[in-house]
Amino acid sequence: MRSERAYGAPHRGRRGPRRAVAALAAVVACAALAGGCGIRSTSVPVDAGAAPSRMPCRTASAEATAPPPGNVSVRVYLVCASQLVTVERSVAVDESRSGRLLIAQALLAELQRDPDAAERRAGFSTDVPAALRVTDAHKGDPEGTLRLSEQPDDLPAEALAQVVCSYAESESLGSGGSVLLGGPGNYAPRGYLCTSETKSLPGEVPTLGAVGLS
Repeated sequence: MRSERAYGAPHRGRRGPRRAVAALAAVVACAALAGGCGIRSTSVPVDAGAAPSRMPCRTASAEATAPPPGNVSVRVYLVCASQLVTVERSVAVDESRSGRLLIAQALLAELQRDPDAAERRAGFSTDVPAALRVTDAHKGDPEGTLRLSEQPDDLPAEALAQVVCSYAESESLGSGGSVLLGGPGNYAPRGYLCTSETKSLPGEVPTLGAVGLS
């Protein structure tokens, strides 16, 4: 007669393969579920880019409200979501009639003015220093030059971008998307371009595509 141990040994020996098969089936099922959910494993880091900004960067009130008598609407560039975005402002100068320096001073004053409540809610700010001033060209400067009270390249990058784009896109001050700017000293003025890169990355384009004058 065979012993009970002899009969039981083969029965217990079959548990190992059954457990392995069950474990393999569980792994396959998990992989199928992951694939169905669109999950894909990877060892390479994935850069999804910067998180989208929640700032609207838009104010409807300025566009809907007509300027008061004697004023005209102008556009200046403020900073919003790390970019340059235009806002409508009402100023007491007429670009078609006023002198260039008066227009330049009016636009600079708007750039220096703190954003109103609606603009702040939309995410707007300004980096243009309150002490900055603009004057007319020095003797011998090319026609169209404006002189700032600080050397342009010494200004914060975003502040210079605001000034350049606001002036360059003014019918009275700019020419071909550029503006001639100099500082208070005897350094020659330079032509600063307002490009799409200037507007999208104002803090990373310190010279703003500045080109030397011939």
